[in-house]
Amino acid sequence: MGLSDARWVAVLVLGLTALLGLRIAALHLNATDLFFDEAQYWSWSLAPDWGYYSKPPLVAWLITGATELCGHQEFCVRLPSPLVHTATALVIFATGRALYSTAAGAISALVFATLPGVSVSAGIISTDVPLLFFWALALFGLVMLRQTAAWWPALVLGVALGGGLNAKYAMAWFALCLAAYLIATPRERGLLKDARLWFAVAVAAALIAPNLWWNSAHKFATFAHTADNAKWHGGLINPGKALEFLAAQFGVFGPILFASLLVVAWRAWRDGLPENDRLLLAFALPVLVIITLQALISRAHANWAAVSYVAGSILVTQTLIRDLDWRWLRGSMALHAVLLLALVAATIYAGRFALPGGVDPFARTLGWRAVAEATAQELQAARAAGRPFAAVLTDDRSVTAELLYYMREDSTPVLAWQTGPRPADHYELTRPFTSAGKGPVLLVGLGGKRPALLEKFEQSKAIKTRKLAAGAGKPRDVTFFVLEGYNEK
Repeated sequence: MGLSDARWVAVLVLGLTALLGLRIAALHLNATDLFFDEAQYWSWSLAPDWGYYSKPPLVAWLITGATELCGHQEFCVRLPSPLVHTATALVIFATGRALYSTAAGAISALVFATLPGVSVSAGIISTDVPLLFFWALALFGLVMLRQTAAWWPALVLGVALGGGLNAKYAMAWFALCLAAYLIATPRERGLLKDARLWFAVAVAAALIAPNLWWNSAHKFATFAHTADNAKWHGGLINPGKALEFLAAQFGVFGPILFASLLVVAWRAWRDGLPENDRLLLAFALPVLVIITLQALISRAHANWAAVSYVAGSILVTQTLIRDLDWRWLRGSMALHAVLLLALVAATIYAGRFALPGGVDPFARTLGWRAVAEATAQELQAARAAGRPFAAVLTDDRSVTAELLYYMREDSTPVLAWQTGPRPADHYELTRPFTSAGKGPVLLVGLGGKRPALLEKFEQSKAIKTRKLAAGAGKPRDVTFFVLEGYNEK
């Protein structure tokens, strides 16, 4: 810890600049296609709105800004991710410095920036990217609200809460974490009487109000989807899923850091924690516990507790510094650096290697361009024969999203088949198939199965099944059908 504050700031700036440069270069060389969630967010960005079927609007707005400046290539669609993650690390630095020291802030920021989960996230565009930034900013605003009598932290907190809610509704966990902190720290409950806190709440409410208005006009589609995503049905005790989720956290946060966080939580239970540590634990542990319970009841994706690692990065870093466990801290950062370089290499060579057993780890993000090209060939052949297709029809959200992106220069409309009594995704809501007008329809189906929707047409014919490469593993089966005579009854 012998460096001066100025040198720690220099280390931080150099470290983050190097990481950002590496990640931007890796994006430029990335050989993967857009994952269908990424392609979906891109399609949302073409029509900026206050909300979308499954998510609030901020990720689409980010992509709109990036593509307006840079273009619509995969690189440009994903470019906000490494930039925003770098900004998040800087906010974590400010928080760590305010709570402990410049050294703790700088190391915490570098720890966060090199987390395995962040390294993965920096190579894709997702709602977690802006969520983590606004969560970090809200935590900084709260810390400064406790340390000063000024009003600016309240504005920062309010903007962060509202921005985070517009990124992902998981931002609401911030209120739960604050409640946990106030319950564990009675002397801090005076915060509830502070007008600045309620000013922040009012700012947040004003910022999320347009999205709530959008939801009310669309039968609260995003809320319904969020509830459906929890999947609270079937067997309600799944210990295997809970253990799987916890095991995944050793990958998201890193094995040394997650083990350290568990030790900190155990020490807190046994001996208590210093005041600032208690604050950070309150913004790390509750979400982890709740999502683990969600996994026990139903399921949970590894990233659902990602917000825990904003405060967790500062807490674990400061604990290791305080305990002089430099060996573990250096070992963790070295491991994460190796994982980062391995991930960069893997994405550059994606599609050119397979794991033992012939499985391509990037199969879900490869081959979509080929599907779009094959579809475009069918459209062109029909035009040449004088019987152009009136529309392309899909019954799978992933296919709809990928065709919209990779066939963005084709004028043939891509429509979605509504699979139930109410829209099940954004495309069923905004571009449902009702009647394509004159002319046949081209159905693009995955998996070689006979779609049930064929019964809704007077004539249906499978014209071609193709096995299209999806990386170095198993190819993707794509079947094209000609449909005519839609029966709306």
